[in-house]
Amino acid sequence: MTTLGTPLSPSATKVMLLGAGELGKEVLIALQRLGVETIAVDRYDNAPGHQVAHHARTIAMSDPEQLRALIEAERPDLVVPEIEAIATPVLEALEQQGVVRVVPTARATRLTMDREGIRRLAAETLGLPTSPYRFCDSLDELRAAIDGDIGYPCVVKPVMSSSGKGQSKIDGPDDVERAWEYAMAGGRVSHGRIIVEGFVDFDYEITLLTVRARGADGAIETQFCQPIGHRQVAGDYVESWQPHPMPPAALARAQQIARAVTGDLGGQGVFGVELFVKGDEVWFSEVSPRPHDTGMVTMITQWQSEFELHARAILGLPVSTALKTPGASAVIYGGVDAAGVAFEGVDEALRVPQTDLRLFGKPESFSKRRMGVALAYDTDVELARERARDAAGRVRPVTR
Repeated sequence: MTTLGTPLSPSATKVMLLGAGELGKEVLIALQRLGVETIAVDRYDNAPGHQVAHHARTIAMSDPEQLRALIEAERPDLVVPEIEAIATPVLEALEQQGVVRVVPTARATRLTMDREGIRRLAAETLGLPTSPYRFCDSLDELRAAIDGDIGYPCVVKPVMSSSGKGQSKIDGPDDVERAWEYAMAGGRVSHGRIIVEGFVDFDYEITLLTVRARGADGAIETQFCQPIGHRQVAGDYVESWQPHPMPPAALARAQQIARAVTGDLGGQGVFGVELFVKGDEVWFSEVSPRPHDTGMVTMITQWQSEFELHARAILGLPVSTALKTPGASAVIYGGVDAAGVAFEGVDEALRVPQTDLRLFGKPESFSKRRMGVALAYDTDVELARERARDAAGRVRPVTR
């Protein structure tokens, strides 16, 4: 039986999120609806999650001393990592000492915070199908790996980054140095290590949101949301839709792969499992032990969004992955480099039939920074995609 306390009282159930961007903000809102006391932590002041949490804290989460001091001072019941750049050895130590429970586990956080840990787990430990890959520590190693057995085209990514930052496709030798420099600039932690992947000839890429939650008998059960299709530009998601049609055999294989990798990681919560699909063949790409950016579409398509699913699962509550309606999401970009931008056209966007908006409240805008998302629903997924893109295009960030 799960018991939840009252916020700001001695009985409070306290949850700390490490990372308070747009995804963390929605998790915080879902937790607060369940009467949880929330602590939002980020590296800069006034992050989106800071604006809705009971407590806002600003530290360098990759600094072991700062992270340990904050957790020991706040004494949350749960620590929920929402980004990659975190001093995970501290989390592992505090979890082992019984100071705090890490979601889904400290081990899962360590393995998934960089692409090396999770790729080696999936390919070398679990034997799941992946694209060919090599890890490289220098430009010369990258060239040698491509010339050896990776070949062209290929994809280069920092071992630690988020939302596709630092990721690029290489079509020939002239692109190698540019890709290396872009990866170095885009990594969350600058330590000069990348992964180069052979290009998989896939038909489409999906995110399979996988939920590990307690069933009626108290045992951990695995449930799956409907597949989410998405389109990326330069490795960054620009639109997503749900459900994405899949042959039954491919869907079964995707669920098998997702169950294997999340089962090994353990714990409770939502995992965003990214997969390549061609016909009935499925390849594992990546996994995040938290809600996924492409899963923002679930705020309009599911009875319980990925954020509500995550909040319920980590608290030991029942979950439902049932689809409410087909729908789509489209990103609203900053368009300008400025602090404290305003948004014109919100009324125009919401006049598009069957749409909704989320503006994240980020204190600073960049030209290609994700500042919001438009959502749309329809029984016809393609029409929902058109409406989401239309609504997103009507929102215009401006400076004042």
